[in-house]
Amino acid sequence: MIIGILQPGYLPWLGFFEQMYKSDVFVIYDDVQYDKEGWRNRNRIKTANGIQWLTVPVHMKLTEHPLIIEIRIDNTADWRKKHLASIKQNYAKAPFFTDYIHIFEDAYSKEWEFLVDLDIYFIGKLAECLRMGSKNIIRSSCLDLKGDRIGRLINLCKLFGANTFYEGASGKKYIDENEFLSHGIKVEFQNYQHPVYSQLYGDFIPYLSIVDLLFNHGTESLSIIIGGGKD
Repeated sequence: MIIGILQPGYLPWLGFFEQMYKSDVFVIYDDVQYDKEGWRNRNRIKTANGIQWLTVPVHMKLTEHPLIIEIRIDNTADWRKKHLASIKQNYAKAPFFTDYIHIFEDAYSKEWEFLVDLDIYFIGKLAECLRMGSKNIIRSSCLDLKGDRIGRLINLCKLFGANTFYEGASGKKYIDENEFLSHGIKVEFQNYQHPVYSQLYGDFIPYLSIVDLLFNHGTESLSIIIGGGKD
């Protein structure tokens, strides 16, 4: 059995969903330290003028080191209105705009308190749009995990009886494959070859939010993602 363990992201990129698709059990790793410069609260879309960042403002002090589940959204600014307006403005002419815009209208009509809830809501809705089928998605904060950084990951694999840990490419920097193998767990690192697909606004730009692919290719999006996952 294959397990994927990923921190939640805001409107994640294609590779996130490729890991999710390939995993029999998918764990949202939400009880680890929040990374201030990461993808938890932001992502990129394409506009006629190039890349635009969509960033969810959060309450965060430089001296704090909170967990992801502890991060609260700063709702003093009307970021929801801005994000929805940006998506509508830049994808209104996309082939599948009318098929999916209601998902964003519904999501941005809600007032979110915690960033993780917003992220997981979108991850679930976008996975449905991709027609991934039933996925066993678990939040790590709901589990009683013990151990250090690597020990927690190994214990997660054991908890679900996984014999393969499908890890992102960045895991090569800190994961000792032999340590996992000693517990009967193989580590497979993602080697995602980003696909080129039809976009609006000129030359292709990779590594955008999944929303760019979805609005441009609709029900073909999953096959494009999987094709990109080939080595």
